[in-house]
Amino acid sequence: MSLDSDIALLRGIPLFSELPTEQLRLLAFSAVRLELVADQVLFREGTKAASGFVVSSGGLQLTVGAEPDKHVVATCEIGSLIGEMALFVETKRPATATAAAASQVLEIERKVILRMLNEYPHLALRMRATLAERLNLTVTELARVRQVLVNLDRHPARRS
Repeated sequence: MSLDSDIALLRGIPLFSELPTEQLRLLAFSAVRLELVADQVLFREGTKAASGFVVSSGGLQLTVGAEPDKHVVATCEIGSLIGEMALFVETKRPATATAAAASQVLEIERKVILRMLNEYPHLALRMRATLAERLNLTVTELARVRQVLVNLDRHPARRS
């Protein structure tokens, strides 16, 4: 992919969608392109995370647990951002990412994001607003799920 196509890919990610082209170019230029073959593990559950990944071709599966109790928790297609939290804070990988087919990903290191946010504080405010909005939506959805579970507990006959 060219730098312009990488910029277009990054622009399609909600977290980066409001960034000016100059900052998208910085992210695209500093990203490391990784090529994966089918069934190749990108990272393992529980390992230290210092970067995020954007799927630029192919696709990845996120799984938790080990055989025979391994479960697919997400399928990540082109344009998916994997490891978003690792872009901002030290964390561990909550799942294992494995290429479902031959794939390419762009690796974006936390230090690049943090440097960009330090140099352009107005971008930090934009990203903060985006993340806060998504967190509010998640909390609202969790409240709905909680209510459904409470109702199931109160009326066990409805479970069937």
